[in-house]
Amino acid sequence: MSLFARKSIDALQAEAFAADEGHGLKRALGPYNLVALGVGAIIGTGIFVLTGSAAAQYAGPAIVLSFILAGIGCTFAGLCYAEFASMIPIAGSAYTYGYATLGELIAWIIGWDLILEYLFGAATVAVGWSGYVVSFLRDLGINIPPQYANAPGVELVQVPGSVSWVQVTDQLRTSLAASGVDMATLPQATGVFNFVAAIAIALVTTLLVIGIKESARFNNIVVVVKVAVVLAFILAAGWWVLANREIAAQNWTPFIPPQEGDWGHFGWGGVLRAAGVIFFAYIGFDAVSTTAQEAKNPQRDMPIGILGSLVVCTILYILVSGLLTGVAPYTTLNVAEPIAVGIERTGVMWLRPLIKIGAIAGLSSVMLVMLLSQPRIFYTMSRDGLLPPVFGKLHPRFQTPHVSTILTGVVCGLVAGALPIHLLGELVSIGTLLAFVIVCGGVWYLRVKEPNRPRPFRTPMVPLVPILGILICFAMMAGLPGDTWARLLIWLAVGLVIYFAYGRKHSVLQREQAAAGRTPPAPPLSTAGRP
Repeated sequence: MSLFARKSIDALQAEAFAADEGHGLKRALGPYNLVALGVGAIIGTGIFVLTGSAAAQYAGPAIVLSFILAGIGCTFAGLCYAEFASMIPIAGSAYTYGYATLGELIAWIIGWDLILEYLFGAATVAVGWSGYVVSFLRDLGINIPPQYANAPGVELVQVPGSVSWVQVTDQLRTSLAASGVDMATLPQATGVFNFVAAIAIALVTTLLVIGIKESARFNNIVVVVKVAVVLAFILAAGWWVLANREIAAQNWTPFIPPQEGDWGHFGWGGVLRAAGVIFFAYIGFDAVSTTAQEAKNPQRDMPIGILGSLVVCTILYILVSGLLTGVAPYTTLNVAEPIAVGIERTGVMWLRPLIKIGAIAGLSSVMLVMLLSQPRIFYTMSRDGLLPPVFGKLHPRFQTPHVSTILTGVVCGLVAGALPIHLLGELVSIGTLLAFVIVCGGVWYLRVKEPNRPRPFRTPMVPLVPILGILICFAMMAGLPGDTWARLLIWLAVGLVIYFAYGRKHSVLQREQAAAGRTPPAPPLSTAGRP
């Protein structure tokens, strides 16, 4: 049995449209739904949470450059995703693309890696959601103890002049000492478990079990709300910067803070590391590809959903990150609700509760898309025999993969409550970047092996675009800490054990090959006239 046996693209296309005969997921999503799903996933933690923490810990005002670098890498990867999504309109995203191009073992690695991207991604967003909910409830006079809204062991302090609890870092200690403040005299707390984040995951999981169409409607409403809130912040912060040019210039100086300590803490190394961390914020466009089997016209609509959402959100990210670091010193932004801090600095206090409501709604939609995507990866892997059949079971009424959705929600809730946001964000980013590298390589490989296969959307300038995508993604991976690489390798090692213990023995493709008594050659090259 071959570890690199490939699935026939013709067979995948036939499987994708079996749904039209009532044997699979329901096709209910149009181009607007798909763009909204992408925007729903992209606009969230990147703007509302990670912008502040990445600026405070790694890049300073140069976080703008980090977003530009990450956006360029995403553009190259997005073009490759669009080609695959139009060719192979089936649930499974990069996992399915890898199966069709690089073989079963690589496909398994991608599928296992995507758990880091979606499940841990939803957990990361839930932590940010909890920060805004706690802040909003505090404004209403309801105080949730900080130890029950933060991961175990996280050290927190309440800085002078603020009601927010800030995570203790070396930069914060230095900043307080420079201001003559003894941190020992300030209120402090230590996290026990983030129950607020776990509750958020439970609520979104319940909605997803009900159905894809209902989830999409909820997401569409939320996307409108949060885009309006982001635009409101841009207008308020932009007006403040124009009226206070000298203060903004001071906050932006130095634009690239000098390196402190180890590589990756400010300087150009910090810009690169921040790009790797906030890259997590862009994963919404590839989440669109996991719903390909539920799109009404996937050959046309998938490229629109992927590229349209990517362009809109990249522009908004650059504007928000630049204005936020102009309004507030970057050292004060390592909080769960940095946009709310920025609004406080502008003095437009009536906008503060609206920003928080928009952030809560926005982060809710991100969780929805992440938790929608992961069970569909499980669904596809189960149908291929690489996971037990229970993961491919659909609810008889809602036609959703309810078992894997509930399982994903339970695990995600525990992870969200137990791990801090910076650790979650780094794990998600490195998993996402690895998936993007493999997708870019797969497009290049398939262009060489099957150049005449019809492609409703063609990635331009192949192999230049895939090569640039691979190089930029690898560069951002290199910027992440060594312990993040170690966790990725351990995670992949566990996945390989599961594959050889279960997946390879139950693989539908491997069984078909064994039944034939031989390993068949790779699928024949397509001709121009083949569908």
